[in-house]
This record gives sequence, structure tokens and C-alpha cells, in this order.
Amino acid sequence: MPLLAYREKHILSAQQLRKLSEHKYSCTSASLLDPLLQPWWNWLVAQTPLWLAPNLITIVGLIVNVVTTLILICYSPNGVDAPPRWTCLLCALGLFIYQSLDSIDGKQARRTNTSSPLGELFDHGCDSISTVFVAVSACISCQLGHYPNWLFFQCFCAIALFYCAHWQTYVSGTMRFGRIDVTEAQFSIIAIHLVSAVLGPEIWLTKLPYYDCETRFLPIYVACGVDFVLALRYSKCILTEGCGKNGSSVAGTSVLSPSIPLTLVVLPALMIAQKSPQNIFTEHASVYIMAFGMVAAKVTNKLVIAHMTKSEMDYLDWSLLGPALLFLNQYFNCIVPEIWLLWFTLIWGTQDLLRYCAQVCLEICQHLRIDLFRIPYTPKGVPTHPATASVSSQSNFGSSVDKNGGTAHRKSKSKPH
Repeated sequence: MPLLAYREKHILSAQQLRKLSEHKYSCTSASLLDPLLQPWWNWLVAQTPLWLAPNLITIVGLIVNVVTTLILICYSPNGVDAPPRWTCLLCALGLFIYQSLDSIDGKQARRTNTSSPLGELFDHGCDSISTVFVAVSACISCQLGHYPNWLFFQCFCAIALFYCAHWQTYVSGTMRFGRIDVTEAQFSIIAIHLVSAVLGPEIWLTKLPYYDCETRFLPIYVACGVDFVLALRYSKCILTEGCGKNGSSVAGTSVLSPSIPLTLVVLPALMIAQKSPQNIFTEHASVYIMAFGMVAAKVTNKLVIAHMTKSEMDYLDWSLLGPALLFLNQYFNCIVPEIWLLWFTLIWGTQDLLRYCAQVCLEICQHLRIDLFRIPYTPKGVPTHPATASVSSQSNFGSSVDKNGGTAHRKSKSKPH
């Protein structure tokens, strides 16, 4: 049974776990905002207790981000209705908290000497989920539901670009952040939420002076330009910078092989949305994007693991069951209401993703003999002996590298714009 699959066998082989132990994080960054935000991040991490685990910081930020977005979705599930101003303000605050905590988890890992490959993987897993909710929240704040095709394009562009960021890492072995990248995208979306909170979501419906288009098209066009530049950058890296034998990936596989899982998510999503006789995407946009977003998060996590373990990526996955059923249902003239299968896709995809991530974390924790959300620490007044400190540093989990680079592991992602 698929539900028992994770308990019946290990996800990671012994060779993959060995390669994971040998993994070294490689990253280059030219971000414009990161240097300006370093003082804030340094101050924030200095206020963080040393007993607080880096991965716990990451997961708290994700929960805040997801909860604030779900509140916004409750008031405008299709992206057409104007959400209350306070929900937009809440989303801006939630994203700021997530961005700040996501930026200090690596610094906390360095402070506590608890860096490990698990921290990098855990950070990427949280980012893959956050990307979906951040994209949805930005579109709802702009009331982009009035233009379903634009809504679909922007959300799935964000999801696909996040995947492509890890695809180019799988090919080149190094994560690259450009001048306009994750941090800039996050603060742009925070600005969109703040505009909606202060001036009201209706501001995006007003016409631009001297231009015959609505205000909401301004961030859309800017996002399209940035998406295009990122797509070109990723494509160039994927096609020309393979670090394996004969220009292959880190695992020695074809540099184009990761395109298959991405296609199996995005293409069915597009076909199902366009051919739905019940207008399933237009009527239930948020549920639709979250459902396919969880599937995309699962395949992205598998790509990250393939990179960190230098192994070939599996193309088929149980998370694709939901999209497959939606597709077949349309083929047989919708013998089952599409909304039922859409909710099944969301629930199935979410539980499959969580079970997969939990099992992977458990296997890595057992292999590295570390904890996921706990740092053993010495109580006040008890001297720390060198031997104890040595054992402690080897027996804890880690998190991602901070934005300065360094020995800890850091995030690699491409958020929506």
C-alpha cells in the first residue's frame, strides 16, 4: 500500500546517506538587499537564545507564513473578492517574520556549532512550501483572480523558477543568487501587501495615469521581466555549466533529466485548468494552486536530495496520483465532481509531502546521530569540557548557511516576484 510505503522501506540508500555526509554547500550571491539587511539579521540572531535550534527557527517562520496566508485565502479564495486590509497587513508581517527567521537560522547554526547537511535540506523543504503560499498571497492581494490566466501564469512561474533554481544547482553544483533574487522578491511582495493594507486592495483596480491599464499590471509586468531574466540565467547555466563528466550533472546524468518531473506537474496543471468544464481553476483558484503546489514541492525536495546525494532523480512519484485522477476524470467526461478530486489532490499531496519529509529527516538524523529540533546544551554554572563540546558538536543537527556564506548551510530558492 502506498500509505505504508515509507514504513516498509528506507527512502535513502546507504550510498545516498554516505554521499550526503560528504556534501559541501557551495553558493555565490550578488544580492542588492542582503548587505543592507545584515545589521538587522545580526542583531536579531544576537537576541536568539543559544538553546534555540536553528531548524526550529525555520519551521516557526514557515508556520507563521502559512497561517497568515490561509487567513487571507479564507476572505478571498478565488482572488476576485477584495480581502480586508488587515489580512494584507497580516500577510506582510508574516512574510517579513518568515524572511527574517529564514535568514538567521544559518547564523544560529554557526553560533551553536550545529551545522549539517540536514539543515540545508530542511531549509529547502520549508522554502518549497513557502513559495506556493507567498505566490498565492501576492496574487490575492492584487485581486488577480479577475484575470485567471495571469493568476495561473504568475503562481506557476514562481513554482517553476524555484524548481529551476535547484535544477541549475543539480547541474553546476553551486547555487547562484543574482542581484535581483530571493530577498528582493520577498520585499517586493511585502510592499504589495502594505500597499493593499494602507490604500485598500481596490487601489489595484484604478487606472494608471497616461496609461490605459490597471495599476495591478505594473507589478505583473515587472515580475514578468524578472521571471524572463531568471529563466535565461537558469537556462544558460543548465545547458553550459554541467560539472559532471562531459558536461553532465553532479550525478553524471543528463542535464535535461530534471525537466521530466517539472513537466509532469506543470503541463497537467495547465491542461486540467484549460479544459475543465466546471471552471475548476477559476472557481477554486487558491485550492488549485495549493494542490499542485504541494506536488511541486515534493518533486523539488526529491531534486534537492538528488543533488546533495549526487544520485539520479526518480521521475514518477505517488504525489502525481491526484493530478492523474483529475486528468482521467476529464477524459471520462467528469464522472466525479472535479472539486472532490481537487480536494483529494490537495489532501493527498500534503500528507504525501509531509510523510516523505518526515521519513527523510528521520533517516538522516539516525545516520548522522543528530536531533532535528533540539540542541543539547550545558546549563548555567556547569563548566563545558572540551571533550563534551566535541561530542556535542557532532551530535546536533544543523541549519542553513547565512547570507554571508560560510561553513553552515544556506537556502537556495527562487521566490515569486
